[in-house]
Amino acid sequence: MGCQGQAGPWCLGCPGLISPAGPAGNPARMVLGWAQVIRGTEVTIKNIERELVCPACKELFTHPLILPCQHSICHKCVKELLLSLDDGLNDVGSDTSNQSSPRLRLASPSMDRIDRISRPGWKRNSLTPRTTSFPCPGCEHDVDLGERGISGLFRNFTLETIVERYRQAARAATAIMCDLCKPPPQESTKSCMDCSASYCNECFKIYHPWGTVKAQHEYVGPTTNFRPKILMCPEHETERINMYCELCRRPVCHLCKLGGSHANHRVTTMSSAYKTLKEKLSKDIDYLIGKESQVKSQISELNLLMKETECNGERAKEEAVTHFEKLFEVLEERKSSVLKAIDTSKKLRLDKFQSQVEEYQGLLENSGLVGYAQEVLKETDQSCFVQTAKQLHLRIQKATESLKSFRPAAQTSFEDFVVNTSKQTELLGELSFFSSGLDVPEISEEQSRVYNSALITWHHPEKGKADSYVLEYRKLDREEEMVPWRELQVCGTSKVVTDLEDNCSYAFRVRAYRGSVCSPCSRELVLHTPPAPVFSFLFDEKCGYNNEHLLLNLKRDRVESRAGFNILLAAERIQVGCYTTLDYIIGDVGITKGKHFWALRVEPYSYLVKVGVASSDKLQEWLRSPRDTASPRYEQDSGHDSGSEDASFDSSQPFTLVTIGMKKVFIPKSPTSSNEPENRVLPMPASIGVCLDCDKGQVSFYDMDRMRCLYERPVDCSHTMYPAFALMGSGGIQLEEPITAKYLDYAEAV
Repeated sequence: MGCQGQAGPWCLGCPGLISPAGPAGNPARMVLGWAQVIRGTEVTIKNIERELVCPACKELFTHPLILPCQHSICHKCVKELLLSLDDGLNDVGSDTSNQSSPRLRLASPSMDRIDRISRPGWKRNSLTPRTTSFPCPGCEHDVDLGERGISGLFRNFTLETIVERYRQAARAATAIMCDLCKPPPQESTKSCMDCSASYCNECFKIYHPWGTVKAQHEYVGPTTNFRPKILMCPEHETERINMYCELCRRPVCHLCKLGGSHANHRVTTMSSAYKTLKEKLSKDIDYLIGKESQVKSQISELNLLMKETECNGERAKEEAVTHFEKLFEVLEERKSSVLKAIDTSKKLRLDKFQSQVEEYQGLLENSGLVGYAQEVLKETDQSCFVQTAKQLHLRIQKATESLKSFRPAAQTSFEDFVVNTSKQTELLGELSFFSSGLDVPEISEEQSRVYNSALITWHHPEKGKADSYVLEYRKLDREEEMVPWRELQVCGTSKVVTDLEDNCSYAFRVRAYRGSVCSPCSRELVLHTPPAPVFSFLFDEKCGYNNEHLLLNLKRDRVESRAGFNILLAAERIQVGCYTTLDYIIGDVGITKGKHFWALRVEPYSYLVKVGVASSDKLQEWLRSPRDTASPRYEQDSGHDSGSEDASFDSSQPFTLVTIGMKKVFIPKSPTSSNEPENRVLPMPASIGVCLDCDKGQVSFYDMDRMRCLYERPVDCSHTMYPAFALMGSGGIQLEEPITAKYLDYAEAV
């Protein structure tokens, strides 16, 4: 059945005008109305083209689905996104940084893989990759499809109809021909939604005679879109949608309300929700239409601002070129002066060497000095000989001494003329716009942290005077001398950085901008990422959970121990010593392969807390029939027994834990550790990390503040492993919350 005119003269669910008389109205009037709609809304339809384009494939929507974040995406694009993530998890060498369209980077998916993703039973467990979550192409926030996958998404019929209407307006010149006419076919005047065919006036009368059942069929203007108008429930495929859940803000059926996932939710009738939402949307549209003149004036103002920005930008570029040209002139002047000094020194040294060469050449046999001396020896007159030989002897004696102590007349090295440009290079590297009194922002070490991503928070003494900030970060690699800085434009005073590698150190710095004015960079903050991808889980309230001693919050990410409260109430009756036992709780998701990391905070007032991993092989048996707990010395710890320092590994226990209590971390005894107890007692970090490597069979415990390994030991990972915790006495454990851009945006808005 049609909408029966409930939506007014223009129905989003129907591609034409609906007369007040319903489907049985005047056909000519209906066709005329459709033609008027096509002519009157042709310009409007063209203006909304950008609203009809899928953010993934950049084409008009095809069978659009509504995601939980309320953005729409093509049915085929959702499948391709999930397949691409599945391939990325299974292919170690794949390039996960490619952000292009999925249709460009993937071949056509096979039908069996698409069916595997589409069927309701396809979900994540401990053995399958987590491919039900993917970033929405519209808002880039993570979207989790849940257990039903694509089958749990609603089809956006309204958007599909608008897209079809847009396509019809685009091909208005091409008429839709009658499907039942004998050749040559006539142009159709209406289409039957029940028969899924188009008819001319004569054929419609023949195949839909008055007084028959077919006369009651729903017909509209000529169209090629014969989709059903009934919205069915994704969870109960045979039930129609007839209610609206106000808590989840989505349509539901009566079975969802009676015994489904919306049993305890507040629901309203579809007509009431339709009326309320239509009134709100109408008011919003009326408000925008009423503000049309204001919008136009603001557009004009923005155009002027764009022109002004263009002029100011060109002027700023000219000024920057002028300053750099002055620097070039200074450098050229200094270059000429330095080169001239080097040339002068070089000429002076060469002259000295040349004189020394000429002096030594006189000592040769066929040189002038030796020849002259030989001629003097021929003199027979003694007085004349003595007169001449005395001076000649002094010259030869001086030359002989120079031979014994040879020393060059000058140095060949120009070490004194090496230009030291390190300081100038550093200054030029930090060359920026003049700060003009704009203070330097300061990164907060207390509020900045790294987990699955890095959250960088900074303070600015002149908050509000800066228009924006630029956060720079780079990987500190010992093998590479200089890694270029990456830049992120930020409007607030915090930013989440997601594209970080595991087990790497990163340096972060920030600078403030006000117009074209830039402040110097802040001091660098170095953070070390976790050694493995972050593993997300919550506390399991079913397996072994003792609700009499342990208290879980609603989010199941915090557990507190209230053991000893009953003993305190019965303190007057206690006449002998008493003891308490450990209460265990595990995570709700298991690990079978790979390397994973998670972190937690232990409350400082905690008396005794144990954290680590547990094996599913004997976990159920252990929790149902625990071992002898009558001995107050007994601790269910496979790595450490408080009653015996020399205790060996007990293969019957499923737990591998490390002890924390009284603001201390107690390292179990091992061959590599010191025998002195005080050397195995460390201060408790603010956050403690646990890294499980199933491939190597090893569990490690980390100080999250410094990302330093405190203790590691082998563990049997042949079965499914779970994060495990134990509390005795008063204590509390809080799981670290993953850092997400969505959470940050919410925090900044608050």
